[in-house]
Amino acid sequence: MNHPLRFCWPLLLLAGGAAQAEYRVAFMPDIHFHDVYGQFADGAFPGLKNTKTGEQAIIRTMYAQLTSTRLFNENYFALRAALDDAGQKGIKWVALPGDFSDDGQPYHVRGLVTLLHEYQQKYGMRFFATPGNHDPNRPFTVPGGEEDFLGEGGKTQRIFSRGAKECKGYQGATVVIKTDAELPTICSEEMASSGYQAIMAAMGSFGINPSPEDRYWETPYSRYGTENYTYQAALKASDFSQRQYEICAQGTGGKYKKPGYGPCFQVADSSYLVEPIPGLWLLAVDANVYLPTATADAASPASGANFAGSGDAGYNKMLTHKQQTVAWMTDVAQRAKRLNKTLITFSHFPMVEFDNGAAADLEAIFGKGKFQLARAPQEDTSHALAKTGIGVHVGGHMHFNDTGVRRYPDGSQLFNIQAPSMAAYVPAYKILSFKNRDEIDVQTVTLKNVPRFDELFEHYQQEWDHLNATHSPHLWNKAILKAENYYAFTNWHITELTRLRFLPEEWPENIRQMLFTLNGEEMLILSQLADGQGVDKHSAAWKAAQQKADALAKNAGMTPSDFARWNGFDLAVDFYRLRNADALALKDIDAARLKQYQLLTRALAARLSPVEAQINPQSPFEEIFRVRFGSIFKVIDKYLHGNPSGDFHINLKTGEITPME
Repeated sequence: MNHPLRFCWPLLLLAGGAAQAEYRVAFMPDIHFHDVYGQFADGAFPGLKNTKTGEQAIIRTMYAQLTSTRLFNENYFALRAALDDAGQKGIKWVALPGDFSDDGQPYHVRGLVTLLHEYQQKYGMRFFATPGNHDPNRPFTVPGGEEDFLGEGGKTQRIFSRGAKECKGYQGATVVIKTDAELPTICSEEMASSGYQAIMAAMGSFGINPSPEDRYWETPYSRYGTENYTYQAALKASDFSQRQYEICAQGTGGKYKKPGYGPCFQVADSSYLVEPIPGLWLLAVDANVYLPTATADAASPASGANFAGSGDAGYNKMLTHKQQTVAWMTDVAQRAKRLNKTLITFSHFPMVEFDNGAAADLEAIFGKGKFQLARAPQEDTSHALAKTGIGVHVGGHMHFNDTGVRRYPDGSQLFNIQAPSMAAYVPAYKILSFKNRDEIDVQTVTLKNVPRFDELFEHYQQEWDHLNATHSPHLWNKAILKAENYYAFTNWHITELTRLRFLPEEWPENIRQMLFTLNGEEMLILSQLADGQGVDKHSAAWKAAQQKADALAKNAGMTPSDFARWNGFDLAVDFYRLRNADALALKDIDAARLKQYQLLTRALAARLSPVEAQINPQSPFEEIFRVRFGSIFKVIDKYLHGNPSGDFHINLKTGEITPME
């Protein structure tokens, strides 16, 4: 049982007769909050009556969820469960590193603000938010909406805002437009994607603006320091008009602007530094970079249409287009060291690549620019961020659980902690406990039992019945509705996501065909088959390869039948489980199968050479298998041998990271 003192703040640890302050901060990125029981302010869409609660549920379809990298509906319950868990642990500070909303729609942002205020009252928590590429998804408000809300009778309901092509001609008087879709399109301004001004105003009390109780607060653009700080000065610096910078298509504007730059625009930067309690500095970096498009019109700077989304930009573009914020990060880190402050930096985007060095292998398998590889920071970007001196960064965006560590010859180092999303597999959040300025314990809290997670299943059953009756190609596996808890539900999500989206969209056809036709035993035999021998299972070459495979398995303490228990689809699902969850996925992958994967990794690696990697559609089946699946198993092996990512200890002074029991 926890000692009562564990719920006081700051936490006092008694060691050797001396008291030592410890700060604990929870990090919950990528909530993608949908207010499933909220109400449209204009009453445009009432939702579906839920028999368990008697309330009207406004939700997306199950098919939409199973073809998205994030859940839309159940995370409403997961967020409550996570905050209750953190509150019961005595956590007082909760950071929200971006994508706290899903496209900044007023309806959802309003609901999130209400919920966060509720938990402020319930546990005395404070929240510190920084935006992601979904809040906002452009610097200025743009038309928005979704085509896949769940409507009456299990049918799909489209809801969009004024200006969207689906609501062409809508000016506010008419809210329903009849089309060829199953249900008429609903038009509502509740679906607009809010820009910075609306988001910062709504979320202002969650760190984005100063609080009278803060010891200190600043932005990259404020001009005071800790010595002459006043709340009134901070309040003036927090005004939206004081948090603007110039961005040009080619790079940063302002004092960094070079001749020939243009078009250029003034946009907002919501970054801030806050000291909520003596000694703790939380550096919230707004790492959104919305590049002006080639067709941008400088004469209309307040138009979201002038900008591209920030999803693939990240820190690679921060270094070129938001230089003033990176320079400020360096200055903050130097001051934190000089003033003996405990500094923790968080933002939406990762600062270190998140595939354990497997980017080249993934590019060989899936193609250049595919598989979200464009989102990975380049190595020189990570080095530049390490040189800022921030030391530790917590990010999100990828919905991955991962830890990246960089140490450079110049003495700079960077620990990048990728906190997972509670709206994806594995649903979890991170707690960082600071023993002192140099020592941090990181705990990963998995959400397994989420109260009410199945509350909306009655609506999904209606959807499935409708899809089944109409012979829809969007029919999903209704076994997901038998999930015994939220964790199992997200496990089903990654499985169906692999089947319905990842395999059809991301995997080259020749590899996809192999996945659906081969089992593990056949893969082991193919790993021993000589090139040019064909894949006739009755041939002497196949039988010879089979004998080699049998001997290989036997020498490893296995049998061919062990490999035959899984197929290519199982392999693909495990591939995504490991990419998403790292070590957290190991509980869902049979240990014996992992050993079989490792044997296949070694068997295929023994036959790989740089020359053989040059394959084409005309290459023999067995050669394509050996080269491509050799890379697949190599990537899996890299996922299995990354840095600790569950519960671990960081020592900034020694640069060590060690797992905790």
